[in-house]
Amino acid sequence: MLFSSITFIYMFLPIVCTIYFFAKKEYRNFILLIASMIFYAWGEPRYFAIMLLTIIINYFGALLIDKKRNKFNLILVLLLNLSFLIYFKYFNFLIENINLLFKANIDFIKVIMPIGISFYTFQAMSYILDVYRNEVKPQKDIYKLALFICFFPQLIAGPIIKYHDIEEQLDNRDENFDKVSLGIKRFITGLSKKVLIANILGEITDKIFSQNPDLLTLPISWLGAISYSFQIYFDFSGYSDMAIGLGLIFGFKFMENFNYPYLSKSVTDFWHRWHISLSTWFKNYVYIPLGGNKNGIKKTCLNLFLVFLLTGIWHGANWNFIVWGIWYALFLVIEKITGFHKTSKNPVLKHIYALLVIVVGWVIFRADNLSYAVNYIFNMFNIFKINFNETIQAIPYYISTYEGIIILCAVICSTSLFKNMFQIQNKTAKFFINIYLLFLFILSTGLISYSTYNPFIYFRF
Repeated sequence: MLFSSITFIYMFLPIVCTIYFFAKKEYRNFILLIASMIFYAWGEPRYFAIMLLTIIINYFGALLIDKKRNKFNLILVLLLNLSFLIYFKYFNFLIENINLLFKANIDFIKVIMPIGISFYTFQAMSYILDVYRNEVKPQKDIYKLALFICFFPQLIAGPIIKYHDIEEQLDNRDENFDKVSLGIKRFITGLSKKVLIANILGEITDKIFSQNPDLLTLPISWLGAISYSFQIYFDFSGYSDMAIGLGLIFGFKFMENFNYPYLSKSVTDFWHRWHISLSTWFKNYVYIPLGGNKNGIKKTCLNLFLVFLLTGIWHGANWNFIVWGIWYALFLVIEKITGFHKTSKNPVLKHIYALLVIVVGWVIFRADNLSYAVNYIFNMFNIFKINFNETIQAIPYYISTYEGIIILCAVICSTSLFKNMFQIQNKTAKFFINIYLLFLFILSTGLISYSTYNPFIYFRF
């Protein structure tokens, strides 16, 4: 069930909210748990058992680790968690590459990946690691642990919530009008990002990336790359806004997942702003345990490289994602060695550099295969493919005037211009902001009803 669906907006969410707010406080966690299980089973009924097994494994695994705190028990529970992820997400990729490498012909059934498995697996693993480090006590109430793992607002595509950030809120949170109001506004903002910007730019992107890159002129290649860069940002940050907004409605405060990443002045800065919950997860549970930056520049660079190789692998079982991770690792290592990300000189040039690396990275991420990505990127920088006449003739096919306006809106909305919109205290301004948000909500739901194009990019991760 998509957040940006009529079923969710006009049926599921109103029913859950009504039952939740009319129920006594001691029953509210249980209501959210049942709602979360229905939400997941609605879209993935055949994989609901995997979710239940994850909950059971981590409940008893944490108790075992707390009773006997040793690396064997920790590794055992982590491997049980990873076994589901490896099988459902990477099995096909592993067999296909074994067949290719050894010229074998191993027959296998194509495995379909359960939605959100990367997110809830990492969330569960953070709980186990925190228990092992003695940073939190194991949750004795299996229902509360189940709610932490499968809470529907952030179940499918994050933010990845760490247990110690939400532990207190499971037992004691304050649901009030201000939080509900802010949550609704945040949800509408995310819905608008998703439906009014990401979906529209997604159609431009799909048109361009469905073509043979050799047939694209340089400007059209850049149009496709820029459209996808904005599509994935507004798609994913829109989802995060909706998740954070839903959390606030029910009294939970989740961490921010984006901080205007396209304002970055280095690749290091970009990864402090993009998918913050994943970056924080890898920092806390991989980079720092490996030694972080405490053992000299060579070890620091190796740790960075390993973390971003794993980041690429986390995104999917595909060589494009692995190369995408390595792409970022190389620039992060260069910046770490040179100290480039720490200097304040030439901010405009630094911003242009960061955007070039990011946009080219998104081409690698979006392309169907590495060969396509290489050819596409070559076209982006091949001055002999500018061909203004051909570009002018092709533009009306790829982009309309309306879509051009949406790209302009995307540029404006990717800045921090509206950052403090919800903190405005002036009553007149707040009134007009609320009217504006109501208009966006009506327009978004109208477009959802009208259009059949409504993908979520990060659902496949």
